[in-house]
Amino acid sequence: MNEISLSDKNLKLTAKRIQQLDLLGIYDAGSVLTYYPYRYDELIIKPFEQWKIKDKVTFEAEILTAVKSYRFGRNRSVSSFDAEVDDHVLHISIYNRPWLRSLQIGQKASITGIYGGGSKFTALNLNEKPLAEQEKMTPVYSVSASVPQRTVRACIQQVYEALEKEIHDIVPLQYRKKYLLVSRKQALRQIHFPCDSEEVKQAYRALKYEEFLQFFLSVEMIKKASVKEGMRKPRSFDENEVQRMISSLPYKLTSDQNAAIQSIESDLKKQTAMYRLVQGDVGCGKTAVAMAALYAIVLSGFQGVLLAPTEILAQQHFQTIQNVLKPLKVKVVLLHASMEAKEKQEVLKACAEGKADIAIGTHSLLQQGVVFNKLGLVIADEQQRFGVQQRRSIVEKGKHVDFLLMSATPIPRTLASLLYGDMDVSTIKTMPEGRKTVITKVIHENSFRSVLNEVEELLASGQQLYVICASVEKNEEYDARNVNDVYRNIAKLFAGRYAAAMLHGRMSSQQKKETMEAFADNRVQILVSTTVIEVGMNVINATGMIIYDADRFGMSQMHQLRGRVQRGKKQGYCWLLSGTKDEMAEKRLQVLEKTTDGFEISYEDLRLRGPGDILGTKQSGIPDFILGNVVTDTAIILTAKQDAHDILMHSEDPEFQAILQNVKSRNSRNASFID
Repeated sequence: MNEISLSDKNLKLTAKRIQQLDLLGIYDAGSVLTYYPYRYDELIIKPFEQWKIKDKVTFEAEILTAVKSYRFGRNRSVSSFDAEVDDHVLHISIYNRPWLRSLQIGQKASITGIYGGGSKFTALNLNEKPLAEQEKMTPVYSVSASVPQRTVRACIQQVYEALEKEIHDIVPLQYRKKYLLVSRKQALRQIHFPCDSEEVKQAYRALKYEEFLQFFLSVEMIKKASVKEGMRKPRSFDENEVQRMISSLPYKLTSDQNAAIQSIESDLKKQTAMYRLVQGDVGCGKTAVAMAALYAIVLSGFQGVLLAPTEILAQQHFQTIQNVLKPLKVKVVLLHASMEAKEKQEVLKACAEGKADIAIGTHSLLQQGVVFNKLGLVIADEQQRFGVQQRRSIVEKGKHVDFLLMSATPIPRTLASLLYGDMDVSTIKTMPEGRKTVITKVIHENSFRSVLNEVEELLASGQQLYVICASVEKNEEYDARNVNDVYRNIAKLFAGRYAAAMLHGRMSSQQKKETMEAFADNRVQILVSTTVIEVGMNVINATGMIIYDADRFGMSQMHQLRGRVQRGKKQGYCWLLSGTKDEMAEKRLQVLEKTTDGFEISYEDLRLRGPGDILGTKQSGIPDFILGNVVTDTAIILTAKQDAHDILMHSEDPEFQAILQNVKSRNSRNASFID
């Protein structure tokens, strides 16, 4: 169904709805049906006598008084009225619903909200439909300010009803019977339009199993295909030369770094192309490992490429690697989108003629016009930020190219082994000597005033500060601090004493470059930014970071962010501001306060939030895990892995053809590497 366009006339979606779905990253019918709810609102109906303070309940009531509405702030209002339920009179308050003034005395309404004790009740939802006709389970989807919940639900229902007869099972019948799994059609209906929580559980079991089964089939099939690519001549280089380069570094490598380099050198000397992941925490020294690999490939007579997800990180890698390798007569070049045309042409010419030994750059290196004379090694930093298709496009610029992935979002070795299959994994756990850990404090208030004294002290000592916001500008439906407002407030607060600047993704490349240079040169002391500084910013003098609305970020992301303030020898500080009352969010923040172990944080993030696209499989043949959680779904994972093996062992069985053809189709369209 991924081949069915949203504009297909059978779906009957309007142009406006197609545009709204596009804003959510939904581009085809299959993506609509697999845009699953992240939670459900379940009606809790019970007699008034059983209500407790803070209980969320739903009831049917009679309106006793006229609705009064009051406006406050900008475009905000509160409406209130009295209503009777179970012979009790409640005073109902509901925010931002001024149209409720049309409610009539004596009218019946179904109300959902939070009981405040006594006669106080804060309504979250209200409609005129009788309680008996209310949906018992309401799915809640991830939406944006311009795409409301009702639109997403309506689109999903429209697509499901149009394609219901075309939804066929992929999982073989024998496994559905064995594990008592509902059909795919039924699972999709139950996950989007459930009658009760039991239906949701059944849908989850079936769809999770399908996800993992397809994943392991994809991995195994791509592995088999890659083996057929043939043997190559081993790389020939002097390991002593690599060791001399390492000895010239101003710091000593850790045992884990040395072990990773030795493994890479061994891989390069094999007759099959290297495919290895180097994973390690923020600041563990993966760049030094990459530099050793690049130098080894240059010594063997080939060119090397280092892919970075952002210009900031690409420029940082370029400066670091050039400083070390230039004295060794290694030509290192940089390529990114904001370069002058003449300079870019010179770099392209050097790569094509073989005069450039190492090319470092962003997505610009993936373009068709980029040609290499003798490409031997590709390294992708922050590998999950590049889709498989993107990585394949650069590896195909050479023959039997070695491939090295680097990730600062580490996962335990057992998980890595399970998910990456037979791909080699090097893990760097030991940190460089003398590296301090960031002191993190959770502030239970989303206000700058809570940390003002500490910030004043930090700035007075000559250090610099990052301030991170979840959004660029104010949004009525997304209640979070934004870069524009925070920057204006901070600039006013510190006017005449410290300079402030803002940084976000909507700025031009030149604007971002100028702002980052000003911060790096300490012409700007406070940088108010979105998460664009997550990777690549290396300002040693910046030792403080404030993260507003910390509950809105993932744990691994915040751990990456705070890694920006411990680049030097001075102590780094990170303040996590949050006014959340959500227990789960509070637990995540407490983990960050208690530990700086990236492996533990990543594991907890996976357990609590799910994997997302941890394997970097966007746009690839390998399915993403939408529902499956690689930490909590161990039993399903192991079962699916064994079943995938059995299916491939009996691939001629007619019952397996549907799922095998489905996986083959995806793989042939998009992937050539396992991720």
